[in-house]
Amino acid sequence: MILARLDVDGFRNLEGAADFSPSLNIFYGDNAQGKTNWLEAVYVLGTTKSFRTSQLRDCISFDAARSLITGLTERESISKQLQTLISPSSKELYANGKRETLSRYLGNLTVFSLSLEGMEVIRGDASNRRRLIDRGIVALSPAYLDRLAEYNRVVKQKNKLLVTAQESGSPARFYSQIEVWNEQLISVASEVHTARSSYVQMAEAQLERENHGRAIFGAESVSIGYRSCLEGKGDLSRYSELLHERLALRMPAEIAAGHCLIGPHRDDIELLADGREVARFGSAGQQRSTLFLLVLAQISIYTSTYEERPVLLIDDIDAELDRGRIEALISELEGRAQTFVSTSRRAIANRYRDRARVLLVERGRIAKDTPAFYETAAPATRQALEVQTLDAYDEEEAPALE
Repeated sequence: MILARLDVDGFRNLEGAADFSPSLNIFYGDNAQGKTNWLEAVYVLGTTKSFRTSQLRDCISFDAARSLITGLTERESISKQLQTLISPSSKELYANGKRETLSRYLGNLTVFSLSLEGMEVIRGDASNRRRLIDRGIVALSPAYLDRLAEYNRVVKQKNKLLVTAQESGSPARFYSQIEVWNEQLISVASEVHTARSSYVQMAEAQLERENHGRAIFGAESVSIGYRSCLEGKGDLSRYSELLHERLALRMPAEIAAGHCLIGPHRDDIELLADGREVARFGSAGQQRSTLFLLVLAQISIYTSTYEERPVLLIDDIDAELDRGRIEALISELEGRAQTFVSTSRRAIANRYRDRARVLLVERGRIAKDTPAFYETAAPATRQALEVQTLDAYDEEEAPALE
């Protein structure tokens, strides 16, 4: 599955269209020209969400009433048109002109991303880590999104009842009603817990099996584990029964708090580097490499499940990796993902012109693609250009991971 073309109208500062390579695509240009906006448009088209804002309406251009992103995908010589229409109050999703529900739309274009905002997975609260795992599960099974939505709905309704019981002066009168919501919560919570635990186990297996850490980062061993809020409270292999027991025991405490204290919404994902918690003890370089390794593990899980390539977005690649690691990462991704990266360094764009679709971004538009003279140049000329760009890249002193 690849994204062959993208047309944008009314999205951020973007205008026009871009055609893409099935392998590597590089957006380059000066700062504040719209490179990241192109990556964001691809992400929105695939996931219906932004990796930069929780409000899609923020992506609508100041002078536009709505935003329309249209993409042409290709899978085994079959083309499909995808569209995401964003208005200030809603979003509409279309596949080949037919309006689709969210769960039916997802899966048409599977997108993973690496960006500065993604570091919240490592440094932020547990909700960011749960969200990363949930997105990975949805990539494998879009129907999981419905179960997650149902779980959140039950928690929301139960919270309202807990507040009512708290303010009533006689909370015992509400016990039977709370028990009804608890039964619903147990049913869907068990599915969420099982899906997350299984996915984390697959990610851990990939981290153990793959050689990404040493091949790309020269990094230590990274491991991942699922930490249930019920851990240490009983036998997690009988999760439904254990959750039932804990909910009954903690009912007075939940009423006093006015919200649910137990369930998958209180779980966390444990991330370790050489056995130490990355968020607390890892350096900035270790934290970045851990995020990269997690996303690469997700790509491996997806490709091994569906035997097709997803899309990977890497924003501002030279801010995160030095030249050697960029080369190692791009080589590792070749044939495994259709990759889109952004950079402000012309030397990086020149370095990969013979392997990539290079797109210069100026004021939100694609100004030019890979120059024809480079594509048709003699091997000696190409080699000379590559040497020049490598020297230029050294002079720019690209930041090291550590």
